[in-house]
Amino acid sequence: METMTIQHHLTEELLMAYSAGDLPEAVNLIVATHISLCDECRAALESYEAIGGAVLDSCESVAMSETSLSSVLSMIHVQDSEILERETVAPTKHGVLPAPLADYVAGGLENVKWRPVGMGVKQAVLPTSDEASARLLYIPAGTAIPDHGHEGMELTLVLKGAFQDEDGYYGRGDIEIASEDVHHTPVADISEDCICLAVTDAPLRFKGLVPRMAQPFLGI
Repeated sequence: METMTIQHHLTEELLMAYSAGDLPEAVNLIVATHISLCDECRAALESYEAIGGAVLDSCESVAMSETSLSSVLSMIHVQDSEILERETVAPTKHGVLPAPLADYVAGGLENVKWRPVGMGVKQAVLPTSDEASARLLYIPAGTAIPDHGHEGMELTLVLKGAFQDEDGYYGRGDIEIASEDVHHTPVADISEDCICLAVTDAPLRFKGLVPRMAQPFLGI
């Protein structure tokens, strides 16, 4: 079994929203992937789900209409994939891509369809709903991502290697949560190429002219 020391975790707000099913598909994906690597966040999620179950058990029952069963079955059919994404995720033991993420690329890294974005950096946009976007990033060792801020939230989970920015050092399993007030220049550790899962719910704000010109073509 792989061993790692995860220093950067999900917030309580994200874990509770995930448990309640209130997150966009792309955010669900990165939360599930981190949980599969992180014992601490997986235990916290299980406690939130236990509390939610206890609250439901304490609620008074109400009468149901004749159409309730058919309505519920219809909702289950439509939301089946989303429900599966929110299930408690088992820990990952092997492979760079944990199970929740591997399902999106039909297997391992060999099936990822990378697209070059400059300076040796590559990305692969994953198919998710429109509320937020998810992409795999391949960053060569020692390479910097252009200086940027955020219009919304950016979640970055390290799957291989490590990177460092103004807020700290992030290794495998660590997740960085960058909000609108964060401005940074992530740099891949010189020791190894870095692979990350990045999720954004709004465009990035690049400082340099060249990244800003390329941004519409890259969907960042």
